[in-house]
Amino acid sequence: MASSDSVTTCLSPAVHYVICELGFEKKDIYDINNIVSENGQVCWQAITEHVCYLESDQSVDYIKSIRALGPVCESVNLHFKSLTKEKFAVQYALWFHWTNYAELFLEVFDVLQYAQSTEVALGLMKLTSCLERALGDVHLLIGKDCPFLLRDLLASEQLAVVFGQVVMDVLRIFVGSPCGLNLRNVLWHGFASPQEIPAKYCAMLLFLTAGLGQLLQTYLLQTKYVLVHRPYVTFIRLEDLDAFPESLDTSCKGPIRNTLHLAVKLEAGLRLLFTTTNKCPNRLLTAESSAFYTTFDEMLTKYLDNEEINQLPSVLEEPAMEFLWDFLNHQEGPRIRDHLSHGEINLKAFPREIANQLMAFAITLLRRFSNEDMVAFKEHLIIKPLMNCASCYRSRFHPISRLKKQVLECMKSICLWHELPSVSEEHIQTVEGLEGNTEASTLVLKMAEIHSQLQQYLPCNCCSADDPMNTVATERLLLELCDRHICTLYSPRPVLEVVVVLRKISTQCHQVSEQVIASIKSRYQQWTEKTLRSRQRHNYLRMLNSIKFLSPVLQLILVLITLELVNVHLVCKKNPSDYHQYLKFLKSVLQYTENLVTYTSPEKNKWDETIQLTNKALLKIRKFSDRKLTLLQSAT
Repeated sequence: MASSDSVTTCLSPAVHYVICELGFEKKDIYDINNIVSENGQVCWQAITEHVCYLESDQSVDYIKSIRALGPVCESVNLHFKSLTKEKFAVQYALWFHWTNYAELFLEVFDVLQYAQSTEVALGLMKLTSCLERALGDVHLLIGKDCPFLLRDLLASEQLAVVFGQVVMDVLRIFVGSPCGLNLRNVLWHGFASPQEIPAKYCAMLLFLTAGLGQLLQTYLLQTKYVLVHRPYVTFIRLEDLDAFPESLDTSCKGPIRNTLHLAVKLEAGLRLLFTTTNKCPNRLLTAESSAFYTTFDEMLTKYLDNEEINQLPSVLEEPAMEFLWDFLNHQEGPRIRDHLSHGEINLKAFPREIANQLMAFAITLLRRFSNEDMVAFKEHLIIKPLMNCASCYRSRFHPISRLKKQVLECMKSICLWHELPSVSEEHIQTVEGLEGNTEASTLVLKMAEIHSQLQQYLPCNCCSADDPMNTVATERLLLELCDRHICTLYSPRPVLEVVVVLRKISTQCHQVSEQVIASIKSRYQQWTEKTLRSRQRHNYLRMLNSIKFLSPVLQLILVLITLELVNVHLVCKKNPSDYHQYLKFLKSVLQYTENLVTYTSPEKNKWDETIQLTNKALLKIRKFSDRKLTLLQSAT
C-alpha cells in the first residue's frame, strides 16, 4: 500500500492509553481462589465489585473500571497459564457449549500458553465473533428480534434478565462500548496491531465466557427454556466467487486464519490509502467515542461525510472497487467481513476458495501500491495472471449483475422445452373444443413483429434474433447483451428501482418455465401409463398447445428486459412524468408474468386463459415498442 514508514500505530493516543496502559497502572495482586473455585465456578462478585459508576448518572465509569479490573485480568491470565490443557478442559469446557463452538475456546487457551501476539489477536477476534453470535441466540430466548450489533445486544433488557445488569456492564467494559476497551472493534476494523493487545484481556474474555455459561445454565434450569442456535450463513454457489485462478493455497495455516488476517490487513491498508488520497491523515487513527471510525463502509462510499467526493475509487479504479463492493457490501454477495465479525459463519467450515480469492486480491493491491524496493515480489510469476484478472473484474453481486445471471438461467430453462417428451401433433388436433390452434399461431406472428422491432434497438455489432421460435438465436443474443459492460458502481436510485422490477419479471418468467417443465414431465408419464382421466387428457393437450406461444413470449420478454437493462442508465434522463409511465409499463409486464405463474401452476391449469392474457400483454408491449421506435426515429 502507500508508504507507511511513519505509521507505528493506528490507535489514537487516548485509545492507545486505554488499551495498552490503563489496565496496568494498579499493581494489586488478587488471589485467584477468590475469583474462581477449584472446580471452575466463576465468582462474579469478585469481578463486579471492581465496576465503577459515575456519580452524575450512575452510568459505567469506563476509565476507573478498566484501571480496577486490570489486576483481575492479570490474575486470570496467570491462572490459565498454570493449568494444563486437560485440567482446563475438565474445569471449563462444559461452560463453553452454550456458544455452539466449544472447541474454539480450547484453541484460545492453547494460544494463551505461548502469548504470540498475532495468534492472541486472531484468537480474540474469533472469540468475540462467536460470543456475539451466542449472545444473540440467548437474546432470542425471550426477545423476538435480535439486535445486529454487539453493543446493542449488551444494552438489551433481555440479556440483563438472563445474566444480570452488572454482568452486562462488565462485558461492555471489554467489548461493547467505544468508551471502554472496545476490543472487538479495534481488532475487526484493523486499528490495533497484534502487539498492542494485551494477552490478559483475551484471557479475561475467555474466563467471562465460561462464567456466562454458568449463569445461563442456572437461568435455563429455572425457566425450563431450551437454547436453540440459529443456522449459520452458508456459501452455496462458490463458483460465483471465482474471480482469480487457483494459483494460491491458503490451506497450510487454515483458510479461516488467513481470511481473518487478510480482512484486517486489507481494511488497515485501504484506510491508509483512503486517508492519503483524501488528505485527511487524522482519520487514520481510531476515532474517539464521540466521532466516527473510518471503516470499510465509509471508504467505499461515493461521498465523504463533508459531502466532498471520495477520491479512493478513482485511485483504486472501477474493477477493484467492484470487487470490494462484491465481497464486502452487496446484500447478495458473501459480505465476508460482516458475516465473520458477527459470528454468522461456521468458522469450522469456512471455504478455502474464499480465502484464496481474498489473498489474490490483496496481492494485486500490494503489487499496485507497494514501495519500489519490492521488485522481486512484483516480478514473481504468479503476479501477472492475478493482475490481468483484477483489471478485468466485473461485479457479480450488484443487482444489475444478478439480473444478467437470472436472464441467462431463465433462457437455459426455456431451451430445455424442446427436449421434453410429448405426444404426437395428431393427438392434439383430435381434441374437441380445443381453442387456440389458430390463436396461438396469431400470437406467434404478433411476437415476430415485436421481435423485429426490438432488433432496431440492438447495440451496434450485436447479433440479431428475428425468429422468436429460434431458442438458439435468442440465447446467443441474450449472451451477447449480458456480456456488455453496464456501470454498477454507485447506481442512481431510479436505475435501482427499474432493476428491481426487471428482476421480478425475470423471476416470474423462470417460475413459469419451471412449472411448464414439471407439468409436461408429470403429465407425459401419466399419459404413457394411461392413468389420466378424460378431462385430464384434454387439459394436458391444451397445455401442449399453449406451449407453442408460451416459449416465444417468454423469450420476447427476456429480450425486452435485457435491452432495457443495457440502456438502464437512460432512465435518469427521463422527466418525472415519463419515468412514472415507464415504471407503470414495466409493472404491467410484471403483472402479466405473475398471472402466467398462477395460470400455469399445477393447482390452476388454466391453459386456455393464457391466450387472452398473452394477447393483452402483447398489445401493451407493442404500444411501448411503437412509442420507443418513434422517439428513436425523431432523435435521428
